[in-house]
Amino acid sequence: MHAKAPSTTESIKFKVGDHVLFRDPSLFWAGKPGHTFVCRVEYAWLTGGYDLVCVNTRRKVSQAAPEYMRLLPPIDAMRDIDTAPLHADGAAADMTAAALAWLTQQHATANGRPELPGPCG
Repeated sequence: MHAKAPSTTESIKFKVGDHVLFRDPSLFWAGKPGHTFVCRVEYAWLTGGYDLVCVNTRRKVSQAAPEYMRLLPPIDAMRDIDTAPLHADGAAADMTAAALAWLTQQHATANGRPELPGPCG
């Protein structure tokens, strides 16, 4: 009787809408390029697999195994905004374009006149 090999990663349950890093095992083990990419979880199967869509190319991946997925936490994506110096020369040079766009939008919203939604119907 063979003992089950211990897992090197915890079993993670992903939710619809989560962003994950996916490694296509067929491409990876064949040594082909483009085997790892960022996806959004579209559907979670009761069997444990996930349907994904590649954020960059819109390529669909059906029944992806969670062992080949890693969660991309929002805190990591937002770290540059959370840690950016507010009053330092050149602070904007160290921020990503997405961080600058978010801050610009927040500035426009915070410093603009609040607007009420239009009438219904």
